[in-house]
Amino acid sequence: MVFLIYMPLPRRETDPIKYFGAPTSKVQILTDSEYNRLLDRAFSKMPKLAAETVDFIIPKADSFIQGNETIVKNIKEIADRARRKPTEISRYLSKELSVPVNAQEQRLVISGKFSADDINKRVQRFFEIYIICKECHKPDTHFESAGRGMLQIVCEACGARYGVKNY
Repeated sequence: MVFLIYMPLPRRETDPIKYFGAPTSKVQILTDSEYNRLLDRAFSKMPKLAAETVDFIIPKADSFIQGNETIVKNIKEIADRARRKPTEISRYLSKELSVPVNAQEQRLVISGKFSADDINKRVQRFFEIYIICKECHKPDTHFESAGRGMLQIVCEACGARYGVKNY
């Protein structure tokens, strides 16, 4: 493959050609390797981009086992970060864990013994599927019903819309 590169010729302030309208550029034919070398050189001289900072962190579930039940103490905090109702998260966890779940004021009571790691994996998955936008990776989303057991997630940041299965 051959590339054509437009390169301006260097000028000096005392150059008389400048005032008479002589051509000030030339076209150079480059091979692939020369073109790649020039690209690498140009990219090496560009300033480095700052690392993207993430200000949204998925909260960890603070849970403990009491008898035959697992209790999540910070379900309200998780729901606030997700901008969803605690009942929506409890319904999802109930389907995922296949056990009855009871949402109380500040806590969630799950019938059965589950490790904190198990619950954190499910909460992480809930955020990835139902909260964080797949296009811009921001958590600014809300649900709209699409009918027939489907939900449509609408991103308030970028305007993206995509369908997900109802939990």
